[in-house]
Amino acid sequence: MTSFIIEVVVFVVLLYFIVKKGGPPLNALMTKKQEQIRSSLEAADQARAEALAADEERHAELEEARRTAQEIVAQANRTAEAVRVDAQAKGQAEYERIVANAETEVGLARQRAVEEAANRLGQIVMDVVERVIGREVNAEAHHDLIEEAVNALNADATGSAAATSGARR
Repeated sequence: MTSFIIEVVVFVVLLYFIVKKGGPPLNALMTKKQEQIRSSLEAADQARAEALAADEERHAELEEARRTAQEIVAQANRTAEAVRVDAQAKGQAEYERIVANAETEVGLARQRAVEEAANRLGQIVMDVVERVIGREVNAEAHHDLIEEAVNALNADATGSAAATSGARR
C-alpha cells in the first residue's frame, strides 16, 4: 500500500508539473486554434454574405437587362409601325397623285380630241355646204355660226366626260 501511496503522490506531482509547465503552452495552442477556427468561420460567413450580395446584384442586373431588351423591342415595334404607316400614307398620296395626273391628262387629251374633231367637223361642214350649194362659202363670214356649233359640241363632250369621271369614282 505504501507503494500505492507513493505512486499516487508521484502521479499528483507529475500532474502538477505537467499542468504547471505544459498547461500554459497547451492553453495558448488551444486558444490559437480556437481563434483560427473563429476567424475561418467569420471569413466563411463574410464570403457567404458577399456571394449572396453578388448573386442579388447579378439578378438585379439581369432583370435590368431584360427590361432594357423589352424596351428596345417595344421601341423597334413602334418604329416599325410608324415606318409602315408613313410608307402607307406616302403610297396612298403617290397613288392619288398618279390618279389625279392621269385624270388630268385624260381630260386634256379628251378636250384636245374634241377641239380637233370640232375643227375638223367645221371644215367638213364647210366642204359639205360648198358641195350642196355648189359654190364656195366664206368661212370667215359664217365664223359665228361655226363657233357656236363647236362650243355646243364642246359643252356636250365636257358634260359627258364629267359624267363618265364621276361614275368612275
